[in-house]
Amino acid sequence: MKIAVIGGTGLIGSRVVKILNARGHAAVAHATSTGVDLLSGRGLAEALTGAGVVVNLTKPRTFDEASPSFFQTTMDNLLTAAEAAGVGHAVILSIVGADRVPDLVYYRAKVLEEDLLKAGPVPYSIVRATQFFEFLDTVLSWTSDEHTVRLPATLMQPMAADDVARVVADVSVGVPLRGTRDIAGPEVLALDELGRITLAARGDRRAVVIDEDAGMYSAASGRALLADDGAFISETTYREWLARATA
Repeated sequence: MKIAVIGGTGLIGSRVVKILNARGHAAVAHATSTGVDLLSGRGLAEALTGAGVVVNLTKPRTFDEASPSFFQTTMDNLLTAAEAAGVGHAVILSIVGADRVPDLVYYRAKVLEEDLLKAGPVPYSIVRATQFFEFLDTVLSWTSDEHTVRLPATLMQPMAADDVARVVADVSVGVPLRGTRDIAGPEVLALDELGRITLAARGDRRAVVIDEDAGMYSAASGRALLADDGAFISETTYREWLARATA
């Protein structure tokens, strides 16, 4: 089966393409670097020709007020082209708890993306994942200096990009869910504790200070970012992943 993976050169997309091709499918990575631009629609019709499935893993360059417009335009373009090409299944990757953190514009934008897909003409599946281990360094960098890293004690359930990619690949070759599948890591840890674990593993002596107003995740409270009962739980723990990443 031919599967078009838009955003197929990124962190998750490149992994999805590799998994699908290893399983005998004809997965093709598409991105602006390959001539496919979802914002303008350039190259989209050609990318979807003959595809039975399209997986959309694109994201905007920033997580700010431009996000809703990005997802509105890209989903409109994708659904129009997918319907015209006769694509039978559209898959997107979203965020666990996106609808529970309304103060984050990027999360509101992801909910918009989901709603556009649900209302569109193409049978669909939505995979909602928790934060990736690979993104935690970026999160720490937002509110750090040479002496301290300030983080809120927000509860998180992060997971490895490899585990995310495997589920996205599984869903993409299955029957359209016409719904959502939540996936999450095996451990619930506060973000400040994740920061301490990360710094210790790297021999970084900076102190982690709890600051409930620090960074994007200060907008999330309680169990907002945790998966509900029935979610797929991956096996890779953060310490296991970190040990391999720092070896």
